[in-house]
Amino acid sequence: MSTRNRKGKRGPPDKNGAPEKTGPEAQKGAQSQGTDHDMQRVQAVTPKRILLRVTFIVLTLGIVALLSSQGDQSGLTTFVKQDETVRKRILDVACSKDYKKYQHFEGCTPRRCGRGVMDGLVSQDEAGQLLRIAKRGLALGGSNGGASILDLHSGALSKGDTFINLYEMVKANKHKTVFSEDDFSLYRKVKNRIRAAIAEEFGIQPDRLHLTHPTFFSRMTTKPAKTVHDEYWHLHIDKETYGSFDYTSLLYLSDYGHDFTGGRFVFVDKEANSTVEPRTGRVSFFTSGSENLHFVEKVASGTRFAITVSFSCDPKHAIADPHVKL
Repeated sequence: MSTRNRKGKRGPPDKNGAPEKTGPEAQKGAQSQGTDHDMQRVQAVTPKRILLRVTFIVLTLGIVALLSSQGDQSGLTTFVKQDETVRKRILDVACSKDYKKYQHFEGCTPRRCGRGVMDGLVSQDEAGQLLRIAKRGLALGGSNGGASILDLHSGALSKGDTFINLYEMVKANKHKTVFSEDDFSLYRKVKNRIRAAIAEEFGIQPDRLHLTHPTFFSRMTTKPAKTVHDEYWHLHIDKETYGSFDYTSLLYLSDYGHDFTGGRFVFVDKEANSTVEPRTGRVSFFTSGSENLHFVEKVASGTRFAITVSFSCDPKHAIADPHVKL
């Protein structure tokens, strides 16, 4: 049995068989029941539950802060670790279409693209000597920020918020020559060895690869950036940034995890970013197009030293080997 409500619709009976209440009386009853339930919830929130909730929130915020301080490491793989020795490790990657817009040099412009790492191409002793050369030159200058460079070819040296010519400064102050012919001889030998390794890997005649500007020592520290030249951590493509680059190489002069933390070299790929962990004497090389988009992590502690040795297929971008300036 059912009854009709005020609008003529039949309402179902309640569980006791009485007609369902409608209108203001029903709303008043529902509000009363809701208030009773709310009171029960308030009474159920005990001091113990409050403490547990606060503890959970603090732990969550702590985890978020830790992850934020380390940066986003999702999808990150290691191409070569610092503590492993690899004679040669190569990864082929598809060449970018960008090369179509650049001048083509037969037998040199990349047709096969990729990246590689070699340990043992440069000895620990040679790397140690090159590190001493870098420190000797950088001691006469140094950026106010976290990145300093020394170019043995042009004499460019970071100094404060700008650059100076090291050779002109030495000449003006009548200092003794900073570098010896033995220093330059070692530098040339190592450069030629790296060039030969790149030429062999990519099937190029070595004499078609020309050392190009800029080729330089770098020192990276934790000091905050003062100018754009200190901001080494931005994503970039060498061919677009420098123009003359066709093949890029780096020779590391310090050890990740020992001499510094942070500062890993990171290739940015669609599937997962891939890191090279610096190791003294390790050579990393790659084709300079957008297929090898990359950046360097900010140095978190210590000091990172390396040499960038770059090559061009275009003879007009060639630079001469450095010699003692008389």
